[in-house]
Amino acid sequence: MGPEKYIIVGDVARPHGIRGELCIDSHADSPSYFDRGAEVLLCPPGSPGRGRVYTVRAARVHKERLLVSFEGVPDRNAAELLRGLAVCVPASRLVPPDPDEVFLHQLLGLRVRLAQAAPGSPDFGVIEDVRDSGGAELWVIRDAAGHEILFPAADELVPDIDLEAGFVVIDPPPGLLELYQTD
Repeated sequence: MGPEKYIIVGDVARPHGIRGELCIDSHADSPSYFDRGAEVLLCPPGSPGRGRVYTVRAARVHKERLLVSFEGVPDRNAAELLRGLAVCVPASRLVPPDPDEVFLHQLLGLRVRLAQAAPGSPDFGVIEDVRDSGGAELWVIRDAAGHEILFPAADELVPDIDLEAGFVVIDPPPGLLELYQTD
């Protein structure tokens, strides 16, 4: 059995105050990841699973962010060392999404098909990354010609996601794809 997969559920934005609290930008709907006594892994953003385990001492909401204090982080100096780290939890601890939702990490690597494409047409591209820009979720799609396309993943532009078959269908607004496909 291989090592456990870790998923990023938040980012350490900055220290707050002088007692070691940290402002956390949470990407998770469930606050249970930050319950007192919960363990999280703080790691470099590009390396989920490679870091140090911290135990939550306390957490509270403040100005649409979480303020979290961890065991072993007694003051602002110690908190400052954690700035910019990703907050990760094991995939086995993820709270299941609603039936009509998927985890962002499940989208990575899905083949992309166009809604208006004829049946049997080749795939348009692949989802390489998912970015949450504070409301509008953007998919980074690499098309067959190698162009990087930022696609706004609004419900009305994504008629189908089939995780089992490994593809997603998009219906982009007129002209969007052409913006990215010029050399």
